[in-house]
Formats: sequence, structure tokens, C-alpha cells
Amino acid sequence: MAEEAGMFMVHQTIGSVLCCKCGIPMQPNAANMCVKCLRSEVDITEGLKKHVILVHCLECDTYLDPPSTRIRAQLESRELMAFCLKKLKLKSAGVNLVNAEFIWTEPHSKRIKLRVRVQKEVLHGAILEQTYVVEYVQQDQMCDSCTRVQANPDQWVAAVQLRQHVAHRRTFFYLEQLILKHDAAARAIRIKQMDHGIDFFFANRSHGVKFVEFVGKVAPVRSRNDKQLVSHDTKSNSYNYKHTFSVEISPICREDLVCLPPRAAISLGNLGPLVICTKVTNSIALLDPLTLRHCFLDADQYWRTPFKSLLTSRQLVEYIVFDVDFVSPEVNVGGSRYALADATVARISDFGKNDTMFNIKTHLGHILKPGDYALGYDLHGANSNDMELDKYKNLVIPEVILVKKSYEEKRQRKRGKPRSWKLKSLNMEVDDTRARGDQEKMNTEYEQFLRDLEENPELRFNVSLYRNKEYQPSEMASMTDGEDIPSIPLEELLADLEINDAEGEEEDMGE
Repeated sequence: MAEEAGMFMVHQTIGSVLCCKCGIPMQPNAANMCVKCLRSEVDITEGLKKHVILVHCLECDTYLDPPSTRIRAQLESRELMAFCLKKLKLKSAGVNLVNAEFIWTEPHSKRIKLRVRVQKEVLHGAILEQTYVVEYVQQDQMCDSCTRVQANPDQWVAAVQLRQHVAHRRTFFYLEQLILKHDAAARAIRIKQMDHGIDFFFANRSHGVKFVEFVGKVAPVRSRNDKQLVSHDTKSNSYNYKHTFSVEISPICREDLVCLPPRAAISLGNLGPLVICTKVTNSIALLDPLTLRHCFLDADQYWRTPFKSLLTSRQLVEYIVFDVDFVSPEVNVGGSRYALADATVARISDFGKNDTMFNIKTHLGHILKPGDYALGYDLHGANSNDMELDKYKNLVIPEVILVKKSYEEKRQRKRGKPRSWKLKSLNMEVDDTRARGDQEKMNTEYEQFLRDLEENPELRFNVSLYRNKEYQPSEMASMTDGEDIPSIPLEELLADLEINDAEGEEEDMGE
């Protein structure tokens, strides 16, 4: 502003002095020496570590942090940089860290190079910064647990046997996703699929105990543990045991029809006795479809008076709905919406054979409308031999109990097309000698589990869903597919992170 007005301004200048060593002009500092002379006189990296050995386990990809801590870190990650800088002990050397970055090395060279910039106060208060390179050498040495596994894969210390005595594996499909999301089986050295469950093997008893506690928080279970003496040293008075944890999951599954024992029904306020299991977590949610009364049965209450299912989801029959009349408005029961209604239904299998129709009461009045299909239990034609049901005298049994809405007819159009999402699975050993029919049965049950995830948002709340890269949506498919088919929105899907060296090289060349 002053120069534009024509006023005279005095420009400030920075004075310069001559270096006391080489005599070149420079800005004054506390040492009166230029940077080159100061670095020739003082080396602030003297005494700092420039060659460090890292003990690395190839099997579990971890680094040893003495004395016994193992750290899992990928190459050129923040965790690995923090671990490498910790090895230098810069604070104890009296220098301050300014910056650090990785220098690219061949992955098979067993070398990690780090360019470190440090800062330190030198002569007469002058602060000097200097950069130097630290080379880390990876020394491959297996950790104790991996050594034990390599020596003998069956040399485990604790085994957890998960079992559920039912005719399907849908519970284990869901439990597998919970284990993956919470990384509960990260310490397992071996996972084996069995006929009625899964076996987990651990190298430490505490890891097995922690896994049993996790299962007890997500499912109604009861457990017992035993131990077997392996060896005994009389001189040091030390014992080596193998521990086995037997964990049994309740046979009551979601969508099962249950006849409560009289003792259990009375303790639950005369609920039922015919109820539907709507949700299974660490407790069992039961709903009376005729009155909308509900209750939650925890694991202790169930195992005190255990009972079995009257009918399971494998015995569901498909019906068509002709008429729906609301009896009561929509209500919120246990976090889910229901509405009592009178409905007229008929079995799909009776079409062309007879005109049998059923007038029933259902709790699905809020989602059913004439022309819809529904899955339910056919108590009119069922031959049940349940001892608990025989204890109730003068009990009026409904002819049909609907459980959920069916989308089977609309799914026929999308059969064979890939989904926009996918699930991960545990790395478990599978018996390849099983019959072909058993494998087809398991594939059918897994497909039904995927459909349940699409239809029930509460069921997929604790499941990690990932985007399917092979899925390619088309406009024609979206026009022909039914709009009422449940699907998972894209905002609920996670990106499956995969580190690919080839992709990284292409990006670097593009830059």
C-alpha cells in the first residue's frame, strides 16, 4: 500500500557472518559455523543403531518383541514402522525423531530399510538435523507354538468340541460368521469339521477357555471340561495335561415350533404351550403366535428344564394366502413387528387334488396380503409323537401355524445368478470321504442360510458381508426380477481388502 502511494520504504535485510572454519558467508547461528562444517565437526548419528536384527516367524508372520511378545505386522505398515522405531531407542540416545519412511527393498531379500531423520542440540545451543539409513535384517525363527505344530500337528494342549444334536448345520454357518467377525479363533492351530459340529485345537489352555467364554456369549450352551495326563517330571514336580472342553449348543433353533413342558410353561407365566422360536443368541426368544406373548429363556433356565422342538424348519410346508383380516393393530414385540390377523390359506401341494382350506390366526398380518405365499407347519396332517404335547389334556391344536413369508416363486427367476455379496469362511479341515448326498444336503442348507440373511436384517446385524467382485448388474435383469424379493443394500457391504503386488506396480507406473 505504501509503495503504491509513492512512499519510500526501507527494506529489511538479514545480516551475514563468515564461517569460522571455511570463511563462506552464512546466516548467523549459535556455533558460527555453516551446516557443512558443523556436520564435519559433529555427527549426531554417532552411537545410534544402524543395523538391527528382527526375529521373524514365517508360519504365523509375527515378529518377536523380547522377551516373549509376538507382534503381527505387514510390510510397510504403521505397525511395522512403530515396531522398528522402538528398536532404535532414540529417546535414550538424546535425539528427537523428525521423520521416518520405508525404502523399497526386494521382498525376498530379508531386508527392511528405514530412512530416519533425527534432530539434536549441538554446540552452543545450535540444533542440527541429519538423515541416516537403518537396515533391519529378518532372521527366520519359528515361534514356540509353530514349532510345536510343525513337530507334530496333533500336539495340541486344549481342544474345544462344539456340538449341536440337530439334523442341519445352519447354526454352525451363523456361528462361523460370528467367529470370523470377532476373530475368536485366531489362536486356533487347527480347525476340523465333524458330523455334528466343529473341533477347535489350541496350543494353550487359556486360549481354549477364552474361546468357550466367547461361544457362551453368543449361543445358549452348557460345557464341561476334562484333562488327561500326558507326562510327569518327578524331579521338578511338573505335569503336562491335555484339556478337552465339551460344549453343547441348545437344539432349539430359529423358526422351530416348540411345545413347552408344563413346568417350563408355568414358570414363564403360562405361555403357550405351542410357541415359535424367533431368535437365538445367548438366550432363546419364544413367541406365542396366537396371543403375541413372548419371553426370553436364558441358558441356565433352558438347561434346568431342557426340551426339544416339536417341528423343525425342515418340515415347513408352503401355503398360499387367500384372505387376511386384521384382528389387532401392529405392535412391537421384543424388537420385531407383528400383527394378529385371521387368514384363509391352502396348501400348494393340494392344488388340483382337493379344495381343503384352513381358517387360521397368524402373527404375520403386517406383511401378508392375498396372493402371497407363506411357510408354516401343517399340524392338521402331522403325526407327532411328542411326550410333552400328550401331557396337555383338552388342548386345542391349531391346524396351521405360519412362520414366515415365502419368496420361492419369485426367486425362481434369479436362480443361478450370482449375488452382489459374499461371505468368508474358516480355514477348516473337511472330510473328503463323505457321501455325495451329504455334500448336496450341506450345499442346500448353506443356500437357505444365505436366503435367511437376505430376508432378516436382524440376523445379518452381526455378520460381515463383503462385495462380490464377480457380480455385474444388468438393467434387463433388474427389470425382470421381482421388486419384492429381499436383498441386501450396498451400504451394508464391506470392501474385501486384498493387497496385490501387481496392482501396486501398475499404480506406481501410472503416477
